[in-house]
Amino acid sequence: MPNNYVLLERIELNASAASVTFANIPQTGYTDLKVVSSIRTSSTPSGAVVIAFNGSSANMSTRSVYGNGSSVTSYSASNSLGALVNISTTTANTFANSELYIPNYTGSTFKSSSMDGVSENNATGANAFLNANLWSQTAAITSITLTPEGGDNLAQYSTFSLYGLAALGTTPTIAPKASGGNVIDYDGTYWIHTFLSSGTFTPQTGLSCDYLVVAGAGGAGGVVGGGGGAGGLRSTVGATGGGGSLESALAVVSGTAYTVTVGAGGAGGNGNANGTSGNNSVFSTITSTAGGGGGHNTNNGLTGGSGGGGANANTTTAGTGGAGTANQGFAGGNANNNAFPNGASGGGGGAGSVGAAGSGATGGAGGSGVTTSISGSSVAYAGGGGGWGGTTAGTATAGGGAGSSGSGSANGTAGTTNRGGGGGGGANGGIGGTGGSGIVIIRYLA
Repeated sequence: MPNNYVLLERIELNASAASVTFANIPQTGYTDLKVVSSIRTSSTPSGAVVIAFNGSSANMSTRSVYGNGSSVTSYSASNSLGALVNISTTTANTFANSELYIPNYTGSTFKSSSMDGVSENNATGANAFLNANLWSQTAAITSITLTPEGGDNLAQYSTFSLYGLAALGTTPTIAPKASGGNVIDYDGTYWIHTFLSSGTFTPQTGLSCDYLVVAGAGGAGGVVGGGGGAGGLRSTVGATGGGGSLESALAVVSGTAYTVTVGAGGAGGNGNANGTSGNNSVFSTITSTAGGGGGHNTNNGLTGGSGGGGANANTTTAGTGGAGTANQGFAGGNANNNAFPNGASGGGGGAGSVGAAGSGATGGAGGSGVTTSISGSSVAYAGGGGGWGGTTAGTATAGGGAGSSGSGSANGTAGTTNRGGGGGGGANGGIGGTGGSGIVIIRYLA
């Protein structure tokens, strides 16, 4: 691609999604836009994705030439601009590819565009199309959204890249200075690389990087389980876990590939089993410790980034909460020793506070998380999971899962994916909630 094409944003889906949006399109420094996509959908309602400018596909007209290897047809459409996609019945792990080119996207005239692409079903068929489009609106294009038809979802690993064509004689004012991450975004001040799964961060120049590294959380205990402990949290922005002070930015070297590991959450206990601790998350030399699993029956919670909650079962023994890790997370809460089924288990520790102890027949609440705006939005991460309660389940926030209640077979709630929240404790015949996976976010000045 020519040097004056600048990558403005890249999105790779870590899980299926209803749509994707490029929402921070710069209004100066560039004349044209190009969207390059590789798309597959997760079911079969349609073989197309609809494209909207500024949230609307109204006032759109399209003239298309379409071929399938044996015939060529043309058609016209109004209020619709779309691209072909591979659907779930096409050859596994294949994706349809397309390019949308939009000249003069900030101009005050109607916006013309062109689009070409292909889809395929190996050995049985292939399709190609070429579109000429007109959006009969004079507003500058500030956002582009791609949504599958028929209520379908975009499949995991679909990718979308937005490029800007720099104005003649200008040096682009924004361009990422590193590669890596499932989402690369620009908020007007920083480039932000978000890792929802493990990968590599490679700077193109020396940088001073802020970071948020949240480990995978612990799963909750099974029988009358304690809540899972949140993943350890280390950060240079907002606050860090365990009541520690903010950390210093990390200097990285041009051309060096830095390993990024996003820790998975631990499994919940099934029956008489503790929850499994999560997995560490890593950015270069920065490691956040996995959250501890919650206890079951009368067992103690496990130690971790934040500790798992202790479990209740009888009047003589009550499990205690596991310890957290200094400057990453807090301890889990203790169970009480009220007679089953009227007792309660402790909540998992969070990055922001200790998990609450079981009280009466109310499960302990998961410890609070930590809120940071490193992603460009204010988000709370690494809350502990709620503990089981005889009558009232322990609550949870900041990505933690709520506990269960009663003497039946209710399961605890799982922690939220990529938030590092602990799972919620299971009931007498239930399963503890799975811990939420972690996340790594890296940002640097544009």
